[in-house]
Amino acid sequence: MPPADTRASVVTMRSGASALSSLTSPSSSADDNKLVPGGPGYRRTSFALFAAGVATFALLYSTQALLPAISDDLGVTPDQASWTVSAATGALALAVVPLSALSERFGRRTMMTASLCVAAFVSLLVPLAPGLGWLVALRAVQGAALAGLPASAMAYLSEEVRAKALVGAIGLFVAGNSLGGMIGRILAGWVAQAWGWRAGLAAVGVLAVICAVTFRALIPKARHFTPTAVSPRDLARTVAGHLSDPLLRRLYMIGALFMTVFGAVYTVIGYRLAEAPFSLPQGVVGSIFLIYLVGTASSAAAGKLVGRLGRRGALYLAVSTTTAGLLLTLTTSLTAVLAGLVLITAGFFAGHAVASSSVSRAAKTGRAQASALYQTAYYLGSSVGGTLGAVAYHYAGWDGAVVLGMAAMIGAASITLYATRMALVERRRIPASA
Repeated sequence: MPPADTRASVVTMRSGASALSSLTSPSSSADDNKLVPGGPGYRRTSFALFAAGVATFALLYSTQALLPAISDDLGVTPDQASWTVSAATGALALAVVPLSALSERFGRRTMMTASLCVAAFVSLLVPLAPGLGWLVALRAVQGAALAGLPASAMAYLSEEVRAKALVGAIGLFVAGNSLGGMIGRILAGWVAQAWGWRAGLAAVGVLAVICAVTFRALIPKARHFTPTAVSPRDLARTVAGHLSDPLLRRLYMIGALFMTVFGAVYTVIGYRLAEAPFSLPQGVVGSIFLIYLVGTASSAAAGKLVGRLGRRGALYLAVSTTTAGLLLTLTTSLTAVLAGLVLITAGFFAGHAVASSSVSRAAKTGRAQASALYQTAYYLGSSVGGTLGAVAYHYAGWDGAVVLGMAAMIGAASITLYATRMALVERRRIPASA
């Protein structure tokens, strides 16, 4: 939902943009009335959603870099502390589809504003949590509230921005996602090193409040939104149809497995780097998340990889890169561990980009719901990976976390291999039937 944390929402936006461009042309009167680059409304919208993206992912993973400090202060184990991350991502995963339906009734702008305001308010309460139970509960509420952002941003942009200008608006929103996820972890880490983990979370909360106020002040009123009655029966029928599609199920599973690795690695890497033989201070551990910038490049390169290797070929390469990174982190050299994290990050983002972009391509109807389901699988993978990775680390050290990651990559490779085999069988069948 992790910068990485961000590509699932992009899929939903792109599917909306595709549907819009197929219904209208730049010369149509409806499209002419929409926001365009250079106009004040477009700039306000772009910066508003940039601020929303920063707040969303800064809050979602705010405790991830602080887990060792939380464990020490509250006297809890890594697997117990990891629930402060898993509760937020898990709640977001469960709330994405329902909130996407509510945005159809109450409006995208209203939903995004409410989500940010509730999440920002809760962020000011999180540092005051007296114990782990309250901390996990508040983080779950925060994650559920944040689900309104990815559920509504795509629809707002596709309705308010001219079709040919959507790419730029989406790009700035994604940049906010990436920077928010990275800045939140780094800010929390350095503040925590000086004043403790509660101060680190409070700093992220203040950042979120500033972003929420900025978003509300800048976001223009929706001019092209038409309320639609929410039909739980139709929504359930669409969701059931997507879940019965074998191709979509495979893509959901691949996304979840890649995120399982990513969630496990970045949830417990702080523990490993804070302990011997590395013994890095909290601020430096938080700065490790600068490696996320590698994901921006690998995501952008995913399109070229697909063009050269095909979708399954790109997935094989992503699995291989992630696996090589996992193995490299088993060494006791800090340089090798950092290089391994670079490979894991690059492989994850590439695999996630390929799988998520394939969802809207595979879904024939209800593409927004198909993408929302991918987000559900994606963030459930993050939640499960973070929790299981912490359990593995608690009982078997870093080797246990790597074994979990390797198992997930074997699963992703097996699914891709099955798809390759099915494609070969289909190719042989077509000439025979002809």
